Amino acid sequence: MNERVVEILVYIVNEIRDNKQAATKLDLLSRDLLQRGYTENEISSAFSWLFDRYKADFEELIRNEGPTVDGSFRILHDLERMAIMPSAHGYLLQLRALGILNDAEIELIIERAMMMGGSRIDENEIKSLVASTLFYPPGMPEGSFLFLELSKVIH
Repeated sequence: MNERVVEILVYIVNEIRDNKQAATKLDLLSRDLLQRGYTENEISSAFSWLFDRYKADFEELIRNEGPTVDGSFRILHDLERMAIMPSAHGYLLQLRALGILNDAEIELIIERAMMMGGSRIDENEIKSLVASTLFYPPGMPEGSFLFLELSKVIH
């Protein structure tokens, strides 16, 4: 489920950045997401995370048109390139550009990917790592985020 919430976050942020008016019509975004097959709980979870992340200044989400750090981006080391597929790294860069991930979270995800060992990390596996990083940050006891419980709906 958490991977689907990340998909919703990407959709919402893209819509808001592409159409500034979308920020005032969140109900239309919700209806569109429902039509795309997402559940109310998943949509509610995504909006809750987004509002929590930008609680200080929701306008920042609308204004932000790229990475918040003076144009920098993460280049993979040779060993990391062998372990992480280009599409997975591209997905991380997309989330960074949208403001969904920050630099520290990207580092944490890359570190977790490197610890997985085995085969190369693809986009689906990186999505799982992203979801676990966003919704269960280090030091946060699992289950702390009420909105991630499958049986709950937040209004």
